[in-house]
Parts: sequence; C-alpha cells; structure tokens
Amino acid sequence: MALPVESTASGHEYKVKDMSQANLGRHEIELVEVQMPALMSFRSKFGPSQPLKGARITCSLPVTTQTAVLIETLTTLGAEVRCCSCSTFSTQDHVAAAIARDSAAVFAWNDETPQEYWRCIRRALDWGLGRGPDLIVGNGGDAILLIHEGVKAEEAYENTRNLPDPVSTSDTEFQIVIRDGLKTDPKRYRKMKERLVGVSEATPTGLERFYLMQANGRLLFTAINVNGCVATTKCSCMKQFQNLCGCDPSGPDGLMTATDLVIAGKVAMVCGYGDVGKYCAAALKKAGARVIVTEINPIRALQAVKEGMQVLTLEDVVSEADIFVITAASRKGIVMVDHMRKMKNNAIICNIGLSDNTIDMPGLETFPGVERITFNPQTDRWVFPDTKSGIIVLAKGRLMNLGISHPSLATSSFSFANHAMAQLELWRERDTGKYEKKVYALPKHLDEEVAALHLGKLGAKLTKLSKEHAD
Repeated sequence: MALPVESTASGHEYKVKDMSQANLGRHEIELVEVQMPALMSFRSKFGPSQPLKGARITCSLPVTTQTAVLIETLTTLGAEVRCCSCSTFSTQDHVAAAIARDSAAVFAWNDETPQEYWRCIRRALDWGLGRGPDLIVGNGGDAILLIHEGVKAEEAYENTRNLPDPVSTSDTEFQIVIRDGLKTDPKRYRKMKERLVGVSEATPTGLERFYLMQANGRLLFTAINVNGCVATTKCSCMKQFQNLCGCDPSGPDGLMTATDLVIAGKVAMVCGYGDVGKYCAAALKKAGARVIVTEINPIRALQAVKEGMQVLTLEDVVSEADIFVITAASRKGIVMVDHMRKMKNNAIICNIGLSDNTIDMPGLETFPGVERITFNPQTDRWVFPDTKSGIIVLAKGRLMNLGISHPSLATSSFSFANHAMAQLELWRERDTGKYEKKVYALPKHLDEEVAALHLGKLGAKLTKLSKEHAD
C-alpha cells in the first residue's frame, strides 16, 4: 500500500498532520536559528558557491526546529532534500508543515503507527523513476537498515520468487513495507545502493549497525561517524527531565513534577555507565539525587564507584528508586513488567539508551486490568489493578532523546554542524576514491573547522601562532 501524499505550489511532496500550522513552525525555526551559530555560519560561508548543487539528500531525523535548521542549511548549499522522522513520535507537527511549505519534501507527523513510520522512510528514499538519494543524514540508522534489508530481500526474491512472510518475524510492519516494494519494483533498493555516495550518522544505535555490517563485509557504502567528533557536546538528560517529566500538578497526590526532580533526596537509578550513562548520572547527582548505577562491565562499575556512586543490581533497589533512566546498550528486556510492579508509587521510568525496546512495554500494555492515564503528551501513568499503585512512563518507553528537543546550542548546533560538514565532504570526494565502503571518523581538520565556526558567535578569539611557534 502506497503512502498518499500531496504537493505544495513549489512542487515539494508532503504528508504532514496540518499544513495550517506552517506559520507557527516558521516563527519557531527563526528563533532557533539564533542558537545554531555554526549552521548559520555554514550558510554565509558556503551558500554563495552552492557546493551541494545537484545532490539529493534524504534526512531521517527527529523533525524538530533544530533539524529544520540543518535541513534548510543543506538546501541553502544547493541540495534537494526529502525528510522523514527517525521515531514514531519525534515530530513537531508545526515544524514539519513549515519545512514542507518552504524548503523540502516531508513525510512525518507525530504518533505515526509503526507501518506508517516505515512507509514514510521508504517515501523519503524514493526520488521517483526508480531513483534513490545521493546522500543520507541518519539518526538511528533505520533508513540504512531498510536499504540493506531491501537489497537482501530482492536478491532472495530473484533467486526463489518467494516474498518475505511478515508473520515469520517480530518486525511485521518493516517486512510488509519490503514485501510491498518487491511487488512494484523488485530492483528498487539495489538501484539505491548503486547511486548512494554515503551517509553521516550520529547515534550509537546507527553506528553499532554500521560497524557490524562492516565487520561482516555487508556495508554497502561509506559512512562517516559524527558521534565521536570533539566539537560535539554530550548533553545531560536533566534538560529532558525538566521539559518532559513534569506531570499535571493537579493530578494524583504524590505525583512528581519537574521541580521535584531537582530537589535533593530522590533516588535515581541509571542502568548502564557508558558515555550516555556517565553524563546522565552526573547531571542527576549535581541536581541532588542519590544515584545508583547498574552495570555489567567491571571497569565501568569501578569508574562509577570512584565517582561516588553505588553500584547495585536492579533487583536490589527496584522498590526504592524514584527515577529509572535506562541508558544500557542492550537491545531488549532491561526493565520488565515484573520489575515495574515492584516499583514505588509514581516512580518515573524513561529510556535514553540505544533501542526502543529496553522497557517491556508490551508486557505492561497487556497486563490484565492495568489502567493507562495520560497526563500530557508522552507522559502516562500506569496503575496496576491489584496494588492500585502507579508508575510514570515517559515517551511510551521509547527513546526519550529522539522525541524531545535538545537545547539547541548545547547539542544540536555542534552535532548538526558535523552532519553538514560530513555531507559536504562526502559530496566533494564522491569521485576521488578517497573513501571506501567503511565507517570513518570525520577528519580532524573538518572537526576543527566546525569548532571554529562557533567561536565568533560565542565571543571567543583564537590566539594565532607566530611562524616560529608554529614551526
């Protein structure tokens, strides 16, 4: 089944929730541009020469004000852009409408079904007449996954004439999209593979996939890792809590608000002490919480102890913690419904790890007699029938950091400037053979250039070396 779309007067295809919100989206984008100094410097420095002219770029990103600045920077540099969301509810609908009206094709709206989500990705990859994109800006790697799995399915179909059976896998919606594509164009993804120059990726989830594909000899094109760039600032999750955790104060007695989260005495459990977990734990600790860490790696566990944190198992303190933040890299099954039933009333659970299924939402949603109370978008209280005790689940248990806007300068300005630089590098070097079908870090001199683009806006001046000192 195809995704029905409309077109703007300027020819941009789109599928968004409400085009009448475009003016509001435009006002917010203009406000955020001030907080994205590197991308705005990109426009003034590179815009006149149009270095991306002729490039077709598919963006799979949270469709927010910050990503709008990135998307419109790419179009200012000459690219054509089609974009979709990288999460079923990471879209700001008024922003999607503004982008669709003014600058690029958009296929995204908040609270998509899983099947709509994959159809939007496929539409963003489809440039018509069997053509795919030249470049991809990725956030999570789902667009890349669709191409790789599509190529594999096409090759199998060509040999056996058997269509994928969606019932045979847990990824039913994903397989339906691939199967339907085989019926209309059985070479769709192989044609995309041949045209695609490369992808820039910023998330551990996407990069994990790419490195595994590279190790197995299956990576089909060049990928640039912009997650490890020096200029990228690791954000704390405290801003996310302040933006999202606050439930309606008029709700049930004892329901925590955002203000409560910065009061000393709360017990916070951080599941995983990798890069994300360290920054999250530090933010919560600084706000006055008593932080307990769960960890499987002895070195990381020792690091947490040296930082003054307890290291225990989830089972040790599941009934004591007020806040549970899942930062673990494991794919699934970190916090199960049996854990949730043992939590104290109005404990908060959220996920900022690597995948959407670390919290057992199917088990919670199907628990006999459980009641779901929605206080505001992405904030639900689930009450168990036997105990009448409730837990608060944020962002439906999915990746909270994809569904919430980050502070623009602290994260997005750096990360998205790295994306733009990587896209420019891939396009410039597309015919030189400089990059193989591997994962590369953004070259150091380009990382330094991204940092330099911020300095003027931040009131900083570099000291220049004399020739003698430089030598």
